[in-house]
Amino acid sequence: MTLQSQLEESATSLVASLDPARGIRHGGKRQAAAGGETFGVEEPATGQLIASVSDGRAADATAAVDAAAAAFPGWSGTAPRARSEVVRRAFELMVDRSDQLAGIIALENGKALADARAEALYAAEFFRWFAEEAVRADGQYGEAPAGGTRTIITSRPVGVAALVTPWNFPAAMATRKIGPALAAGCTVVLKPASLTPLTALLVADILAEAGAPDGVVNVVPSTHSGEVVGSWLEDERVRKISFTGSTGVGRTLLAQAAARIVNSSMELGGNAPFVVAPDADLDVAVVGAMVAKFRNGGQACTAANRFYVHADVEPEFTARFGAAIESLKVGPSFGDGTDVGPLISASAVRDVTALVDHAVLGGARVTHRAIAPTDTGHFYPPTLLTGVSADAPILREEIFGPVAPVVTWRDRDELLQMLNDTAYGLAAYVFSSDLKWALQLAERIEAGMVGVNRGVVSDPSAPFGGVNQSGIGREGARDGIREYQETQYFSVDWSVPGS
Repeated sequence: MTLQSQLEESATSLVASLDPARGIRHGGKRQAAAGGETFGVEEPATGQLIASVSDGRAADATAAVDAAAAAFPGWSGTAPRARSEVVRRAFELMVDRSDQLAGIIALENGKALADARAEALYAAEFFRWFAEEAVRADGQYGEAPAGGTRTIITSRPVGVAALVTPWNFPAAMATRKIGPALAAGCTVVLKPASLTPLTALLVADILAEAGAPDGVVNVVPSTHSGEVVGSWLEDERVRKISFTGSTGVGRTLLAQAAARIVNSSMELGGNAPFVVAPDADLDVAVVGAMVAKFRNGGQACTAANRFYVHADVEPEFTARFGAAIESLKVGPSFGDGTDVGPLISASAVRDVTALVDHAVLGGARVTHRAIAPTDTGHFYPPTLLTGVSADAPILREEIFGPVAPVVTWRDRDELLQMLNDTAYGLAAYVFSSDLKWALQLAERIEAGMVGVNRGVVSDPSAPFGGVNQSGIGREGARDGIREYQETQYFSVDWSVPGS
């Protein structure tokens, strides 16, 4: 039996131990949904059912808040060092069990096993980072300008935090929110994506094993997202909403949060441009393009979505890029040597197919394409499109699939106009041998993150987030823990007694 087969068998066995039919976690207990309902989770590589998971409703959401609110005074009053040790222990357990975690991610998400392993370790890093941040509470002390008083500035946990995570990085998106929340002293209620709830259950179990007290981490899997999250936003005890997902859903949640002025963080859609300058090292640019575009099959909000290649190097770049695309091995998540797994669902395949078909009708050409299975699963072949016009509709959509449309450019001012011609502003990538030129361009791109000569921008120690309709707030770095804190200050009378 190959290692991949062993991991697949282990992941399948692990599903039963997660007790998904009692997948609601609150108050340290495994619960069935109050209404007894379940929903199915499929393996994208085969379309086969792998689990039936408890389908939470408003009553389950409220019970989770009951547990989180009851645990909040004790957890927020716990010494930062003690909170840090719990989160640090969760990091260690995730690293120790990274093969298990990767197996569950690959099974329910469909990403290639190598990608799943990378996510498991990346997800663990958020716990390590925020375990360290938990004991670095900062503050200020000083004399008021007018004299006679001293000002003490400190912070306190915002309260019960509602976390809503997507399916594309089911472990990392959970730990990127849970880690800073727990480090700050908040308790959480988590609604994972219904397509990938099993990873969240495993992370919750790891946190319990790490010593998180009952009620500190609560999970409500559900296909009734609006009902569950809506009940949290209406609950006076919930003081924070952190959401990662589409801009459309984020806009709706912000409107709901406005009714009670709930502290909100939103990591929303992206439309990342990828720029290749005429002096770029094409070997480096192709490596960066492969990572920026095809990691997780292009199903990432930071994925390169629009390739702007200078006309002088476009033929050579597309030839090299196309050859690399054609060499990709597309197959089941646990397949030997798989580079790119299936898309998450049949509807995702239909959406990507429609975008490509429409682009071809508009004059684009499919010049390079990998080979993908056609007899099973939700596969789409990694594809390179050339001859794409600067106003093509595909450049305005978040493709969320393994498709790279290429536009040529000559004038930098015209390039900048094309780069910023979007409502989004999450990530961008610039490749040039002239670092000054690259940074000058990067400064003018309306994006929260810019990769310069590299195809990855995500790092737990860096502030992740976008501008415009790509979101509000930042995750990771010191900024991440501040999203779960409120600033408080004390004005202290400092007059001299008897004066």
